[in-house]
Amino acid sequence: MASLRRINQDDLRNHNLSVVIDTLLRASSPMSRAALAKETGLTKATMSLLVSLLIDAGVVKEGEPQTSSNYGRPSTPLTIGGGKVCGIGMQVNTDGYGCIALDINRDTLGYEWVDADMSGAAPEVVFDKLSTMAESMERRLKRKGCLIAGAACALPGLITSRKQLLMARNLGWENIDLTRFPVMQHYDVSPGNEAKMAAIAQIPGYACARADFLDAVDCMDSFIYLSCDIGIGGAIVRDGEVVAGSHGFAGEIGHLSVALDGPLCRCGRKGCLEAYAGRRSLVEASGVASGEEASTAQALDRMLDAWHAGDAQTVEAVDRAVDALTSAIGSAVNLVDVDTVLLGGWWINFGQPFYEMLESRLKEQVLGASDMQVSVSMPPVADHPALYGAAEVGLRRFIDNPLGFIADKA
Repeated sequence: MASLRRINQDDLRNHNLSVVIDTLLRASSPMSRAALAKETGLTKATMSLLVSLLIDAGVVKEGEPQTSSNYGRPSTPLTIGGGKVCGIGMQVNTDGYGCIALDINRDTLGYEWVDADMSGAAPEVVFDKLSTMAESMERRLKRKGCLIAGAACALPGLITSRKQLLMARNLGWENIDLTRFPVMQHYDVSPGNEAKMAAIAQIPGYACARADFLDAVDCMDSFIYLSCDIGIGGAIVRDGEVVAGSHGFAGEIGHLSVALDGPLCRCGRKGCLEAYAGRRSLVEASGVASGEEASTAQALDRMLDAWHAGDAQTVEAVDRAVDALTSAIGSAVNLVDVDTVLLGGWWINFGQPFYEMLESRLKEQVLGASDMQVSVSMPPVADHPALYGAAEVGLRRFIDNPLGFIADKA
């Protein structure tokens, strides 16, 4: 009879530490050791040892003891501590590029963003600039004694598990081996789709302490996320995790066709949602600007002004875009059976009444409308969400393997 494989105690401790950190991150308020033990199923003795380890490493901090009654010992609230571990997020988008350092307690330790028209930008030049940003942040973090757990980069395109960018058509990039750039090698950067990274930023406690304003979804909710810019990306989140698909390409709602005889999309298909509701497409359809000028922030502002003023051509173009959005979102809801939709990007400029109108119109598109209440809302994290999501992806390396970072402190 073959001998049974012995349990590796370090693996078990690593797993338990990860569970404790995850639980604290996703909690809506501080938790005591007893509450953590009850929530995780770990014994009080084990919890005491794990919490002591995390406190010694500076990852967890204790609050003032609190007494809830005249009997029993006071409970000490525990929260995630700052200044010890962070993640680096990078992003290249159609309107610029940037870098952020995000603490596990959600503090921003460094931030830099450059607004720029990225059409025709050379990948080598862009990644060299990201490298300069990241290295500057790294030097400041080291002086503070803060460890970089990991790094990720959000890109508006399809990326394989081998870190190959298949296409980012709105940047004009195709078939790029991302591992050839020094910054990707130095930080072992995890590249990912922009919309998926942005969706991660909406999940409370995914990799840093839950923010008070993250009320649109809970940590284990399911939702569809749309990222609307020049292109339209999408992500499906199921039970608090982004659905990757067999090849990592799931969620491309921007290239869901809403009209077989519609306008030609940059992807080569006809009638894609992006060809109606993408920023450049809509600006051009409104007649406000055309060509490269239609991609500028100034053209978007003029289009919004024209819509508010009731310009006939602009109002008609927006109505067509809303029809396309309603059709595409309705199809996505019917396909994946999710009743929460977060619509991000420049559509937030149309305000809350727009979201209420879109939500109302979806009732006619959703097959199970009589038994489900579909909600459409602005995402809680709306300003550069993919940048924040990328930093959280970097932070997950610590959460999934805490002992690898704090073993020397044990």
